[in-house]
Parts: sequence; structure tokens; C-alpha cells
Amino acid sequence: MNDITSEITGFLSAALRRQVEPDDDYFAQGLADSLFALELVTFVESRFALTVQVEDLDLDSFRTANRITEFVRSKTGATESGEAHGEGS
Repeated sequence: MNDITSEITGFLSAALRRQVEPDDDYFAQGLADSLFALELVTFVESRFALTVQVEDLDLDSFRTANRITEFVRSKTGATESGEAHGEGS
């Protein structure tokens, strides 16, 4: 598990008070609701220093830790190793 996914699963596990794995869909499991979705968006914005735009508010992007990781990478240009795209070129 990479650093971004580890941080996200740590947040989710603490907030939901149970162990969350990278592919667990906590919305489908009934562990999260729309209020939690707002808390999750706020966490992602503050922790990864990005802005979630209205057009980014697709629940599918926030259903699992792995999907949130993909979203963060797409917004920040980070690769799996944590480097931004285009560095060193």
C-alpha cells in the first residue's frame, strides 16, 4: 500500500471506528452517509492541499481508499512513487 492510500485508510478507519481496507466501499456497507462524505472531502482537501471542485463531487471517486488515491493523484499529478508528473524532464 502506498503512502497516500495508507493515510486515507488511516483516516477512514479512525473516523468510521473500524478497520477499512483500500477496496472497502464504506458507503455500500452503510458505514458512511452524506455528512461523512463532506467530512471526507474536507480531509482530502486539507491533507493533500488541493481543491475539490463542484464537478469533482462524484461519489464514485470517494467510495474506496483506492479511488480517493486515484483522485488525489489526478489532481496533484503524483505518481505511485509520490513524484509529480513531469519532474526531471
